[in-house]
This record gives sequence, structure tokens and C-alpha cells, in this order.
Amino acid sequence: MAEDPYEVGRGSKRAFWAESVADVIEARDPEEPVVVKGGVSPSGVPHIGHFNEIMRGYYVAEALRDRGHEVRQVFTADDKDRLRAVPRRLADLDWNVVGLGEVDAGALGRNLGKPYTDIPDPFDCDCGSYGAHFTNLLRKSAELVGVDVEFVSNTELYADGEFEAVTRRVLERADRAREVLKEYQSKVDDDYVPFLPQCSECGKLTEGVTEVDLDAGEVHYVCEDVEAGDRTIEGCGHEGVATLREGKLPWRFEWPGQWEILGVDFEPFGKDHAEGSWPSGEDIAENVLDIEPPVPMVYEWFTLEGEPLSSSSGNVVTVDEVLEVLEPEVLRYFFVKNPRKQRDFSVENVDQLVDEFDRFERVYFGEEDALRSEGERELARRAYPMVVDEPREERVRIPYTFAAVLGMTEDPAVREQIARKEGHIPDDAPEWAVEDALARVEQAQHWARRTGNEFDYELKRATTDFVAEGHDGDAIQSEIYETAKRNDIDISDFFAAGYRLLFDDTEGPQLGTFMGKLDREFVVKRLRREA
Repeated sequence: MAEDPYEVGRGSKRAFWAESVADVIEARDPEEPVVVKGGVSPSGVPHIGHFNEIMRGYYVAEALRDRGHEVRQVFTADDKDRLRAVPRRLADLDWNVVGLGEVDAGALGRNLGKPYTDIPDPFDCDCGSYGAHFTNLLRKSAELVGVDVEFVSNTELYADGEFEAVTRRVLERADRAREVLKEYQSKVDDDYVPFLPQCSECGKLTEGVTEVDLDAGEVHYVCEDVEAGDRTIEGCGHEGVATLREGKLPWRFEWPGQWEILGVDFEPFGKDHAEGSWPSGEDIAENVLDIEPPVPMVYEWFTLEGEPLSSSSGNVVTVDEVLEVLEPEVLRYFFVKNPRKQRDFSVENVDQLVDEFDRFERVYFGEEDALRSEGERELARRAYPMVVDEPREERVRIPYTFAAVLGMTEDPAVREQIARKEGHIPDDAPEWAVEDALARVEQAQHWARRTGNEFDYELKRATTDFVAEGHDGDAIQSEIYETAKRNDIDISDFFAAGYRLLFDDTEGPQLGTFMGKLDREFVVKRLRREA
């Protein structure tokens, strides 16, 4: 039997989980290239939950490459799956998430039961199909984060005949396939045939197989109704014949079929598969296909702001959205964390993730050695070079919340001057490092605007509103202090930004008292960048 997906690498003394998994893979003495796989059905808006498999696979692939192995990281688009329901939310190629009212929802409804790649692109772009559209978004996500993944279309594998030998073997052993699947699905009866022909009349995938003729390589069928959750997808009643390329295996057989076709050595997956599909896939691989399953690894799901990620309900955050508020390396770092522990991704608290990454970076360069255990230093030593494009000690990181404070001014020169004055940019920092460091200001500013927090000095200026209400200088001074404390902003940083806005310096007279003596309308306009 294959390894327990919950136990792979557990108990290892390795500091980095990907190294522990690589040990298990190496113990099997795999042929080169070692194949690391992920996969998803491209059914809706790709979000960071879908990105889990890509990043978990990436770190294992990198760990193996560091050991001298040739590695192929692939990601299958299970795009020959049928559309079972119309999603509530969709996204165009520019990541604009829209409701069904902004696309032809009727066209989607008329195509229920058809493979994703046979459904028109809902945005009428150049992708060619619904399935290709959402696969392209996944591909773009990987490119944005700088992860090189080979995308493989199931539809193309079937069309090219790659699945034909596996399909034939499953149908030859249909009795054995039924007995195995009965252990996992109660609806399997003696008439069950593990193949879904595609109706030549209406294009839907049907379960109505009436005869299998393997000598001719054909399957006879009647296009019957299909139960899809709480609804029925009506068949057209057509009686026809399909070749082994004109249809597909049910997913529980298709998944282990992919392992054989692609030569998969390792595949991570969510706990939903670990508790359902993996046991049947392992059983089918060993007792129907006569192959060894890959090394498995289960990962816990993410939540978003404490709630489950869900494309159908619209509770999603895309990779593109995340990269508006933080650097790609910070997102990559998020996936360095233990995959067996459920984690919440919070845009509201993204400043804490950035601070954690900055500490991780400093540990790698030995700047916080005294504060870290040996295991944490080893984790940084192994994982950090996989997180950044190139480890460079000269790199400068401006604290994220201070970067948000710098967003009070739009002048790049002023931002740099304040950052240098407050000691966040060393005098000897190279030009590229200064430029990269100040780029964080735009991200922090976007974060402040998106969340509407106290750092959002353009949309929500507590101090400005306080001044506009007519308070005197002492009260304004007190409010400035309290605003900084409430949001854990360094008070000197906060005052420096205020001085800079009012009179182009980073220090001066008592700020609140001074503001109280100035013309109130002028101060309010100045703080709102209107003067």
C-alpha cells in the first residue's frame, strides 16, 4: 500500500516540510525526470486556494532539484469534466470578478452537462472555451508569482489518444473496477460501466452505456438524464456510438489514469480528497491499473477572513488581487508554512504577514540569529532561496505600516527623504535596492485603500476629520498620538509624515498645537492633498 497522505514526512527531523517529502520520494528511487503534479477542474474563479497545489508542488520540486534531480512540475486542467451548475461569479482575463448579469448566463445554463472545453468562453475572448478561459487564469497566476508550471489539458490527452490504453484496460477489467468502486460509492451496481461517452447529438456526457465493444473500440449509449447534486441535467435520448476518445473516464478512474500517463511521482491534494478520492484512487491504481500510486500529501484548506474560500459564493481573493498589496515573494513565503495546519489569509491583517516575511529574511542573513532556534534558522536557510528570485543581502525592506504612512504623500522624492531620515534606507543602499524598497509604498497604500483602515489617508482620515470638527491644538495633538497608538504606528514616523505634508520637513513645532493655530480650512485641504 502507498503512504498515508496525512503521515508523509511527519516525524522527520527536517526543518522544512518540503525536504521531508523529498526524502520519501527519493526513497522510491524514481526515474528521471521526477514528476510533481497538481490539478483542478477549471470551473470558476481561480483563487489562492487553487494555488495551494501549485505552490506545495513547487517547493517539493525545488527541494528535489537542489539534490540534482531533473523535475517536471505539471498541473492538469480537468477540463473534460461536465459543467454541473452555473457559478455565481466569474472573472475575465483582467481579473475583474463579475456576476452572472454581466455575462450570457443563459448560454451557460444551456450547456450544463457538457465538458468545459465544449462550452463557449463566457467573455467571448480568444481563449476558445469556458475551460480554456479559466485555465488561462490559473496559468497567469503562476506566471505572476514566478512559478514555472507545465499545464496539461485532459481534453487534449483524450483527443490525442493518451488515455486510450488506460480506458481500454479499465473497461477490460470492468468487473474488477465495479468491485473496487463499490467500496466507496453506494450507487455502483452490476450494470455500472466506468466510462462516460459524449453524446454526438447534444454534446453532453452521459452514463447511459448499453454495450461495450472493445474489439471495435466503441461504446454504445443512450443519452440519459444525469443527476447533478440537487438538480437533473436532461439527456436528449439520442442512441449512438462513441469511440474511446469520444468520452471520458469517471473522475475516480481518471485521476489514477493521469498518474500512469504522466508518470506521476508526487501529488499534493486537499483534505476533501484525502478522505474520499485518494483511498479509491490508490485502490484503483493498485488493483485495476496495476500501477504504484504516487507519494501523496494532504494539505489543509485556507480560509479568507475566517470564512471558507468559495468560488460559488464569491468569497475569494485572486493571486492578482493579493499581489496588489504585497510582493510575490511574500505570497510565496505564505506557502512555506506547514501545509497540515489550517491557515487564514486575511487581507485586513496582511501587514502582519509582511512583517513575518521580513523577519524570515533577516534570519536567513543572520541578522536575528539570537532570536531564532536552530530549526527556524535551518528553515530559513533551506526555504528562503526558493522564496526570492535571488538572495541579495543589500536588499532593503521598509516596514509595511511605515510604507503605508509614506503613502500620505504622492511625491517619490519626499517618500525617500522621510524613509532615509527615519533610518529605513541605509546611506550605502544601492539604487536598485532603494527602488525596490519604495515600491512597497504603493502596495501598502493599496492595502490601506482596499481595507479602509486608519492608514487610508485618502479615503479615511481620522485626524483630518477631527481637525475639520473644530478642535483646538491640544485636542488635535492628543488625537494624533491616539491615532498612532490605535494602529501601532511609530509615533515619530507618524509625526514626521505630518510635518512633511504641512511644511516639507520631518520635524518642527508641536504639530497639534501648530495645526490648531493655522486656518482650519487650509489644514484640512492640505491633509486631504487639496492644497
